Amino acid sequence: MAIPLDEARYLNLATFRRDGTAVETPVWFAEHEGTYYVFSAGEAGKVRRLRNSARARVAPCDWRGGLLGEWIDAQARIVDDEAEERTAYAALRRRYGWQMHLLDFFSRLGGKIDQRAVIAIRRDGARRRR
Repeated sequence: MAIPLDEARYLNLATFRRDGTAVETPVWFAEHEGTYYVFSAGEAGKVRRLRNSARARVAPCDWRGGLLGEWIDAQARIVDDEAEERTAYAALRRRYGWQMHLLDFFSRLGGKIDQRAVIAIRRDGARRRR
């Protein structure tokens, strides 16, 4: 039984290599005003692929990436605005609560928190609000 993306705990983010091959990754996500936000290590493959192409697709999934619904075509970008980054992290902390706070704590402790990248995802055809 398919579940809507907004009701899923995880989002399967597919980014595309230069040869067009999709690479799927289950990630935490939070929605804010029609944009889905995820975070990643700044040098992760999905971040490098998004620097080459904004093409993406998303689907609701379980923690291992098993699909729980249909793929949705999307556009994704690396967030480079500090205010939008704060908005993204606030949305993620609201959604994942203590788990996100704990992850942030250990990321700070390990000196990795400043090396993260925030990714903004919009469904194809969705208009950005401002």
